[in-house]
Amino acid sequence: MMEGIDKIRKDIEDYKPYNEQEENDKKVMLKYIDTFDDVLTRNNEFGHFTASSWVLNKDRTKVLMIYHNIYKSWAWTGGHSDGDSNLLNVAIREVKEETGVKYVKPISDNIFSLEIICVNGHVKRGKYVSSHVHLNITYLLEADEDEELKIKEDENSGVRWVDIDKAVELSNEAWMKGIYKKLIEKQKQKR
Repeated sequence: MMEGIDKIRKDIEDYKPYNEQEENDKKVMLKYIDTFDDVLTRNNEFGHFTASSWVLNKDRTKVLMIYHNIYKSWAWTGGHSDGDSNLLNVAIREVKEETGVKYVKPISDNIFSLEIICVNGHVKRGKYVSSHVHLNITYLLEADEDEELKIKEDENSGVRWVDIDKAVELSNEAWMKGIYKKLIEKQKQKR
């Protein structure tokens, strides 16, 4: 069984890009893995792996979003791998931590999307974090929209289910609008 970054590399190699953005980002991610020693932790200050989730309800009509405190925008859930090479587990963990849902399951264990996301310098927990990139792997997950939602106050100030067709307009981040549009298109093709 492959361990750590080797499995991530293989999963990325096997992934079939959806569009030009994914094709380019796939090449850069593979090159990044081959160039840098530590891409799974924030010790690599230039860039590191993160996992995000596009969490749908059972009817596939709504997506679970949080209001992200740093970016001042409605966003998907996700976070840093922090050394965990099982990025699907990272994505599931982050959904639970950021929304309070207890039961979430993968619609597929495979990568749903990948993207390199630029992160501007910001202050987090009283410390300055320099600009860097997130080598992001996205998974398609499902949760029950009747489950109680809880805000994670140090990260977000809102959690709610959003009509899938409203997700793009709720985002204040130009780059993320394009990503959410792509995710919606891909998700609708999977029906």
